[in-house]
Amino acid sequence: MQSRTPVPRAAGRPRSTTADTAILAATREALVELGWSKLTLGDVATRAGVAKTTLYRRWAGKNELVVDAVAELFDELELPDRGTLAADIEGVVLQFAAILARPEAKSGLMAVVAESVRDDALRERIRESIVDRQKCLVVEGRARAQARGELPPESDPLEAARTADLIFDVVAGAVVHRTLVSAEPADEDWVHSFTQVLLLGLTSLSGTQAPPR
Repeated sequence: MQSRTPVPRAAGRPRSTTADTAILAATREALVELGWSKLTLGDVATRAGVAKTTLYRRWAGKNELVVDAVAELFDELELPDRGTLAADIEGVVLQFAAILARPEAKSGLMAVVAESVRDDALRERIRESIVDRQKCLVVEGRARAQARGELPPESDPLEAARTADLIFDVVAGAVVHRTLVSAEPADEDWVHSFTQVLLLGLTSLSGTQAPPR
């Protein structure tokens, strides 16, 4: 999934992807060291080795810049094909947990979520740049499982979309709470147990056979 262009720009000299990469990396570095309140575009520009005007040509302000810096981390997520739905889920959840364990992901995600409580535009940007982009993994995983015969097909597109939303909310909510709120590890044992609950429900915790891995 490709990163979206932060702000429209006029025709002219091609945009430097090298500069973009340096700016987003510098933003994450500054978040870890300074926190949201002390982060400034001037500091990011200095760290990235670019002019401040370069940032303003690409991003309208700090909110947009930080969201895109965080979104780039989650764009690293890929859905592995490990042969079964359960194994695929475990693979992507372990990747997600590993990203959340990185200091720049913790600092960035917690900061933008906290700020979005007071900023509807920021909340919408988080939804578009992070949530909607990663929700594609749910759609891809369900389609793969349906092709294997592990899940029944859904003929109603609206119902399928609602199901994808619910699955994403359950997975993302559980992993974020486990790693960032409870500060507990989402290791292989936890991820395996979580996947059982996701696929089999609470009965999986009382001796019901787990799905194949």
